[in-house]
Amino acid sequence: MRLVKDAISQNALGKLAWLAFDMAKELIKATRGGKIAVIIDDAFQILGTKESAIYVKALLNLIEYPPAEYERVLTIVATSEGSSRREIGRHTWAHLDILWNMPKEGFKQLYNQIPGSKPDFDTVWRLTGGNPRMLGELIVRGGWDTGAVTDWLIESKTITQGLINKWRSLLEKAIEDPDILWSDAPEELLNELTEHNLIIYPLSDRDSTAWVDQPPPERDPELGIGKHVAWQSPLHREAIKRALQTS
Repeated sequence: MRLVKDAISQNALGKLAWLAFDMAKELIKATRGGKIAVIIDDAFQILGTKESAIYVKALLNLIEYPPAEYERVLTIVATSEGSSRREIGRHTWAHLDILWNMPKEGFKQLYNQIPGSKPDFDTVWRLTGGNPRMLGELIVRGGWDTGAVTDWLIESKTITQGLINKWRSLLEKAIEDPDILWSDAPEELLNELTEHNLIIYPLSDRDSTAWVDQPPPERDPELGIGKHVAWQSPLHREAIKRALQTS
């Protein structure tokens, strides 16, 4: 019953993404010479990889072949889903910038706003790497219990016994150095980890022009960041580590 409900919800959310596109078209017609911004956040997991590329191309067509004259149209589509990034990025008509986690100073300002008792800042930084969503999961889902969050990640990211058994040796090495996945891992494993949003691969150059806000450090073994591959967050790496230890 829950699966049926989730499927209906996803279908409805997918329709909402296309409704936003249709609304933008109607606004261009209505304003005639106005300024329109279309901003879509994290719809790609609902749309699916192939439809995501179609959606981005439709937004480009809205700019290049508008239903009426306009002064300016801006479209921004954000996703945390790795497979769609790869699918869209292979097309020359898309421009991709990567948004990294919060820089340490900004993350500390966020941490200071959290009321009540909490672990010290350095501990929270080592667990999240500046990822604000993982900070939220630690507070709300785990009550600062990292085990509860890693268990949830194991379930939600589908870290199965089959995945662990098949790739145990490489995953054990990637816990220590994610760039092992760049040099030694077969494409099958890279695709699986990317599809489940466990890693960011490949990382582009650290040139600030290729990133929104600050790029990640060149390397940070403590946070699971390599030159070419990074774990989505230290907690994602901990989820793999926990699965390895308990299987």
